[in-house]
Amino acid sequence: MFDPRFERSVSVMCVHDENGALGIGIGRLREGVRFHDILEELDIDPGKAPNCEIHEGGPVEPGRGFILHSTDWGGTDTLQVHPLCALSASMDVLRAIAEGRGPKRWLMALGYAGWGAGQLEGEMRHHGWYAADPHPEILFDTPVDARWSATWRAEGIDPSLLASETGRA
Repeated sequence: MFDPRFERSVSVMCVHDENGALGIGIGRLREGVRFHDILEELDIDPGKAPNCEIHEGGPVEPGRGFILHSTDWGGTDTLQVHPLCALSASMDVLRAIAEGRGPKRWLMALGYAGWGAGQLEGEMRHHGWYAADPHPEILFDTPVDARWSATWRAEGIDPSLLASETGRA
């Protein structure tokens, strides 16, 4: 990937249809922002919520928050990202987490990556992206700085053998 914002990135593809695509980055953390900071800014008492780090979800709408979470919780606007997780972007999920009644597993990201109709397919044809199978253990159990290499390994690929240039046979 030639865009440094996406170098060694890992994204959860949440929507991909004829209108375009939306992914949430899970491979980098947003510096200087923690979960309690966001809750306090929104006048939500952090309550039982851990003060965890926030992910750099992508360059589009970098102030908009998204929660990728286990499917044991759902609100009115929750989107199922089957079979990996669910995606919520409402105040309801933030309140539920703070009150200790939210999803069992979750992470928060600010921003997202977006593609117009056909744009992602074009980037994939030029080897800009690799579509890996969903691996919940990478999303929820792997440290952020290890997710890129863990994703390749889960696909049976040794990332040290990847080439920086592509070709066509």
